Parts: sequence; C-alpha cells; structure tokens
Amino acid sequence: MAEVETLDMDTKNQQFERDLGKIIAFLETSAYFKARDLLLEYNAVDIADMLEDILEDIGIEKVVIIFRMLPKDVSVDVFSYLPGDDQVNIVQAITDREISYIMKELDFDDKIDVLEELPANIVDKILEKTPREERKLINEFLNYPEDSAGSLMTPEYISLQDTMTVAEAMAYIKKEGMDSETVYTCYVKHGGRKLEGVVSLRALVIADDNTKISELMETDYVYLNVMDDQEEVAEVFKKYGFLAIPVVDNEHRLVGIITFDDIMEVIEEEITEDIERMGGVMGDDEHKEYLDMSVFRHAKNRLPWLLFMTVTLMITGTLINQFEAVLSQVIVLVGYLPLLMGTGGNTGTQAATLIIRGLSVDEVDLKDVLKVLWKELRVSILIGIVLSIFNFLKIVLVDQQSAAIGLTVAIAMIIVVMFAKLLGGMLPMAAKKIGVDPALMATPMISSITDMVSSVIFLFTASLVLGIAL
Repeated sequence: MAEVETLDMDTKNQQFERDLGKIIAFLETSAYFKARDLLLEYNAVDIADMLEDILEDIGIEKVVIIFRMLPKDVSVDVFSYLPGDDQVNIVQAITDREISYIMKELDFDDKIDVLEELPANIVDKILEKTPREERKLINEFLNYPEDSAGSLMTPEYISLQDTMTVAEAMAYIKKEGMDSETVYTCYVKHGGRKLEGVVSLRALVIADDNTKISELMETDYVYLNVMDDQEEVAEVFKKYGFLAIPVVDNEHRLVGIITFDDIMEVIEEEITEDIERMGGVMGDDEHKEYLDMSVFRHAKNRLPWLLFMTVTLMITGTLINQFEAVLSQVIVLVGYLPLLMGTGGNTGTQAATLIIRGLSVDEVDLKDVLKVLWKELRVSILIGIVLSIFNFLKIVLVDQQSAAIGLTVAIAMIIVVMFAKLLGGMLPMAAKKIGVDPALMATPMISSITDMVSSVIFLFTASLVLGIAL
C-alpha cells in the first residue's frame, strides 16, 4: 500500500512540474488565459508554489498579470500562501484598490504578517483606508514585540458569555463561525473581557439546549500571556497538543488566540536556527532562504565559528610541537592522530546532539545532570573498549605495527572517547544553565575542543607507554 501511495505522489509531482513548464511557456508567449486556466486546476497552495517558481524564472511582471486574472477569492487565498518577499513584490506592483481588497479579505493574522513585511509608506496607505476600529486593532497588534505571543495571535475567535444557554451559544456560533479562526474551542467571558473558562464545540453539541455555559465550561485551562516568548509558546503547543490556545494580557483579559498553524511557522524557524547554530552558522535576526541570501551574508554568518576553529587548531598545532621528541622517535604515530581526533569529535557530537534534543523536548532537565553524567560515562566506556579492540587488532594485524603502538592507540582511544562523550553531554547543559542556546555547543565547539585535547591525550599516552622522554 505504501508503494502505491509513493508512486501516486511521484506521479503528481511529475505532473506538477510538467504543468508548471507549460504555464511558464504560455506566459512567455503571452497566452495568459491558457496559463490561468491551467493554474486553476490546482488548489491555492500549489498555485502559490507555481507563482513563486514563475517569479524566479521570468520576473514579477508576468506574475502580476496572471495574479490579476485569478478569481478574487482565489487570489486572496493564493496571496496568503506566498512567501513574504513575493507578497511585498506583488503589493508594490498592483493598484491601491486591489491591495485594499486583498487586505480586507485576508484573515487577521495573515494581514498582520503581511503588514509587518511591507514598507512603512505602503502600510500607512493601507491603514488610511481601513475602518477606524480595525485600524486601532491592527496598530495594537503591530506594536507587540516581534517574537512575542502577541505578535502571533489573531482576534478572530468565538467568545461566549457564561450566562448564555447552549441554544443561544449555538446560534451565535452559526452567525459568527465563518469569520473565526476556529469554532472547535470557544472562550467564555463574564461581563467584560476577562477570560473565565473554555468550552468545546463537542460539549455544546451533546448538551441540553437550556444548559448554561457556566455549567459546561472548564475553568482549569491553559493560556498564554501576550508577552510570552514564541519559543515558550511553541513548547506549550508541543506539550499539550492543542489546536488553539487563548492569549491574555496582564489583567487576564482575553485579547486573542494562537492556532496550531501559526505556531508551526515558529517551530520551523526555531529548528532552522538550531540547525544553523549546530552547523557553526551564526544566524541573522532576519532569516532568509538559502538561495535568497547574498554571498556576503553567507560568508558573514559562517566566518565567526571558522575563525574560532582556526584559533583552536593553531593551539592544537602548538601543543603537538611540544611533543616533537615523541613524534621524531616514533614517526608512525603521526598517522594515527587524525583517527583519534576524528573519533573524539564524532563521539562528542553524538552525545551533544542527543542532549540538545532532550533539552528542547523536555526529556532532559538541568536537574538530571548527574544522571546524564553517569549514563554518558558508561556509554563511553563501552564504546571506547569496542573501538580500542577494533583499532588494536587493525594496527597489529593489518598495519603490521608493534603491539606497543597498538596499545598506545587503544588506551588513548578509550580516554578520548570518555572525554568527548562527557564533554558532549555536559556542555549543552552548562550552556542552558547560563542562559546560552545549547545548540551553540554542538559540532563546531565540541569538535574543536576534542581535537585539541585528543592530540594531547594521544601523545602523552605515547610518551608513557613507549617510554619516550618528552
């Protein structure tokens, strides 16, 4: 069954690419109606993907023409799925009337996202034509810190009064539901805006019509504050698995909700940021896709860690020079230095990756430091012994070196693996303790430190085992 589904998806992808090529060909020959008709065979998400590719291939002019030819309801949906840069390009190319229509029809949270990306002069022009109450609400949302819960929320939710009956509530939901982000969870207030509880649509559907909302609502609910950081918001969603969570101000007044689809974008941003840091890339405040980022910014983001690693390698070289006597008497040892350094870096990165993941999904906490230390110590001893035996046999039987050389590498291997595993397990936890992102303690730093320490351990072990004076 899985093979059939994979085949179907491959077939759809191939058809998508073929149709995209046809649409681009139609646009290049100004056959706009043919291009539009073929586009309309797809849903809004796929059309947005196609327009993004078309913009890269043949420019904004053709995209604006075909965008204007789409039915109005379709164009609004497509616009909401376009990347921010493409939205800005289209807004700057279409008329004020068209902009006003799109802004009017967009969901409120999508509208805020678009306005945050647009130049100030265009935002001012849009707000001038926006109704006074909505303009006030938009300005309020735009003033929340960029990475806060307030900047992610939407005011389009179903709020009920606790004095309502189920029949009254259902009538209200039918009236307002189409303009709400979700109807599956309703938020209950008492008199003013203070949040009193939540009630699910399921509870309303199966309850008696005359039952009061106050009798059905749950008063033990999860909520967020407008100033909560988006990382905290993502953690709450991952922990509880809700589709939507209410957002309140400091006086516990309901000001909006955050839905799962909004937080998915945040989670993607956080994952991207962690991956970049684990790869030794210093990210920007303004994240851009790989191909959209300039060569200068790529270089600027990567250089800091590379300079750090260059300095540590210089230190490593200086330390190795201190063991010149050992290397000059047993030159074969030089060939096994990369083996020890590489093994140390790899094993340390393995441990760090697992601990960083554990910290991010709350499987590991700072209070577990001794448990982590004890577990990584046992793991490192087991792995170190296996690798040491393997390398000893390879050095003696395959490389035809003496047992003393094999023993030197084997002993150093155990010590290096133990050091790297413990370092990889402890550094991320130490980083979190002092308020630094644990992802920074991944590949670059651990590899650099273990390279330096591994060379010293190996050569010091050689001087002891082989009886060579330093």
